Amino acid sequence: MNQINLWIGFHVLVLALLALDLGVFHRRAHKIKLQGAILWSLFWISVSLLFNLFIYFEMGREAALQFLTGYLIEKSLSVDNLFVILVIFSMFHVPKMYQHKVLFFGILGAMMMRVIFILAGITLISRFEWMIYPFGLLLCVTAIRLLVQKEQVSSKENFVTRWCKRHLAMKEGFEEGNFFIREKGKTFITQLFIVLIMIETTDLIFATDSIPAIFSVTKDPFIVYTSNIFAILGLRALHFVLAEFMDRFHYLKVGLSAILMFTGMKMLFSHIVEIPIEWALSVVLFILALSVIASLSRKMKKGNDERENEER
Repeated sequence: MNQINLWIGFHVLVLALLALDLGVFHRRAHKIKLQGAILWSLFWISVSLLFNLFIYFEMGREAALQFLTGYLIEKSLSVDNLFVILVIFSMFHVPKMYQHKVLFFGILGAMMMRVIFILAGITLISRFEWMIYPFGLLLCVTAIRLLVQKEQVSSKENFVTRWCKRHLAMKEGFEEGNFFIREKGKTFITQLFIVLIMIETTDLIFATDSIPAIFSVTKDPFIVYTSNIFAILGLRALHFVLAEFMDRFHYLKVGLSAILMFTGMKMLFSHIVEIPIEWALSVVLFILALSVIASLSRKMKKGNDERENEER
């Protein structure tokens, strides 16, 4: 299959899946239950792995390993973005029945931003090979910042949301989940639209940090793009899963920081030491597994300590 057919086929698949998601299964606003969120998360992960299998037979073992490594890196880094989105929803008191719609359009915007960032990154690296060093340094700085900063979102609205409120007519409230409403011949934005703008802004910031990470794995545009898109496609369902279990993953941020530091150092020393893709994949899997196991162990120990205190 030639490259043009690969690109066309991938976008047809993504559009069909998105249409199935929003147009069939989530046509009406409703609260997403935990069981449904888990099933949808497993569905998106399964589709990604099946696509990975397709790459293996179509493009070879090396490309398949690059896709899987990139997918795991981008998926894990997107989790931190989800924590920030959870805070935004809480800050604006967004009803759970409207959150899926906001996430759907938020991810559509994130996909378009990823396209721009990926194309720009590939162009820069192909024309200016030394750009790999600033990208690597950016990842290392981000890793340190992620480790030391507290998880919070400023209650102050950003420039974009302030501009919207200042220059656009606005209706307070969520207006049955609409982004815009029309009354007496005049169009108003709703509170839900402001939430969407804030989420898109955070997507832009996280894309700046996460896109360079994939370039430590591969510079193949198709692998970079598809692994990124598949990583963010299932974030809506994963959001509702994390909303229930976010307090159980205390050390996940440490793991994400370690992954960023590893990918950053890999880029900085790429001309001195070339790390095979199998080793890179193993390191990413090990860090993720270790952070999850440590988090669950901490949660169990905390629960045991609380029970012992109650018995006393």
